[in-house]
Amino acid sequence: DKLSMVSNQAKSYDKVFVAGDAAIERHRRALIDFDETSLVKIGRPQLDIERPLELEPSAARTFMYAPTWEGENESNNYTSVDLFGPQIIEAVLQIPNTRVIYKPHPRVETSNDPALTEANTQIFALLEAANESISDESMQHQVLMQGDILAMFDTVDLLITDISSVGLDFLYLHPEKPLVLTDRRNDSAALNADAPISRATPIIDRSTIGSLEQMFQEMLSEDSAAEARLDLRRHYFGEGGKGTSTVLFTDAVSNLISARAADLEHFHSTKYGNLSIRPLTTP
Repeated sequence: DKLSMVSNQAKSYDKVFVAGDAAIERHRRALIDFDETSLVKIGRPQLDIERPLELEPSAARTFMYAPTWEGENESNNYTSVDLFGPQIIEAVLQIPNTRVIYKPHPRVETSNDPALTEANTQIFALLEAANESISDESMQHQVLMQGDILAMFDTVDLLITDISSVGLDFLYLHPEKPLVLTDRRNDSAALNADAPISRATPIIDRSTIGSLEQMFQEMLSEDSAAEARLDLRRHYFGEGGKGTSTVLFTDAVSNLISARAADLEHFHSTKYGNLSIRPLTTP
């Protein structure tokens, strides 16, 4: 749902594979004089690949905070680290029997933004201090700057993230699990329009940052957004569960190959069909 996900470059191609209806709406809002019939819905076949588990299970409930970086410019800045990061971590640490996994975008670690760098350092310190009183390694909080986040989702009980592919990937793989999004611009109407997934998740912004512990506790006990997440999953990726995107993708490729073969056959039969072939003769 980031602004950078739509470009006039799409007009250069005969066909553009997209995940689902949300992507079609995204192109419709952003592009002028664009032929929507070039868009082909294929879900998210990359997520159907089986991955070995990278995050060990724990007796504690596992909260993952996976923020994005600040982007190349303010229009593409969706990170929550500088505004809400430490407060998010502090709130989760107050919930009993909870393990925190901090898995930011790799570029958070190399950011030149002083506010983001300071907040990232605070998060490290908060988790390190909290671990001092935890002797069981399986219950300790972790900072994971590297690794395949998709291979960690099976162990995560609740995900907190920003507008990025992370939340959508989690929605595809685990629509049954609670998901929380952030809004650094504090504009829920614009967020709901630009990122439909936000309509089915609690939002962390300036109006809710003071009641995060209550928000998280309610999601664990009630999860009133569960049905809405399933509807949004269909809106983004189509019907069916994990594995259906691969079928859509392979069918789309096969159909395009067949259509191309038919076009070539028609082209050759039209151009050469009426020509008679005579053997070469020696003068």
